[in-house]
Amino acid sequence: MIQHKQQTTIPHTGESGFTIIESLIAMLVASVLLVSIAPVIVLGTATRVQARRIELGTQAARTYIDGVRTGVISAPATTSSGTTLNASDPPTVGSLTCDANAYCTVPATPASNLYCIDGDGSGGCTVGNSKDLLIQAFRYNTASSSATAGYQLGVRVYRADGFRSDGSLKKAPSKQATFTGGMGDRKAPLVEMTTAINPQTNSFNDLCNRLKNVSNAASNSSCN
Repeated sequence: MIQHKQQTTIPHTGESGFTIIESLIAMLVASVLLVSIAPVIVLGTATRVQARRIELGTQAARTYIDGVRTGVISAPATTSSGTTLNASDPPTVGSLTCDANAYCTVPATPASNLYCIDGDGSGGCTVGNSKDLLIQAFRYNTASSSATAGYQLGVRVYRADGFRSDGSLKKAPSKQATFTGGMGDRKAPLVEMTTAINPQTNSFNDLCNRLKNVSNAASNSSCN
């Protein structure tokens, strides 16, 4: 009886798998793709972080304004440098002495001007901390220095790490952009806003004096 021997099947070239050169080329292509999309990933992450930081700054400013309006937070110092938000200079840098949810004692010019929002639960605001926020607040009323007469309230929100001694803080038109490829401008305010705090009395004269145009003599006499 004749036994047939099974012949060994020789695989075709297309079925033999990847060669070393093909594997190296695939790895090279993957590396090029990773390198090309890495900046996009970094940019997207930085933008999300910055947008979140601006959102927190806006929430801090609104919370402070609500606290002042309801009397939970005492009114800030009146300003003597001007009657607009941009007329007031930014705070000085270099050092901070601030308890959480309270006005800072350093810098102290003027007093009750810089309010600490403790972002990391450390009990205060410290220079170099990117989570802590400082609210620069001031009030102005052309007719009265009393907080009970009503006033315009202006606030700027800065990052605590912007108080490092490597440059002065900025004000409008400088503002931190939501779209950024890095950590953002630490010296620029996260947000600026103004609002009106109503007088504690319903006196029309107080309201008229607070809103009158000081450069117009006719408007000055109309409130009397």
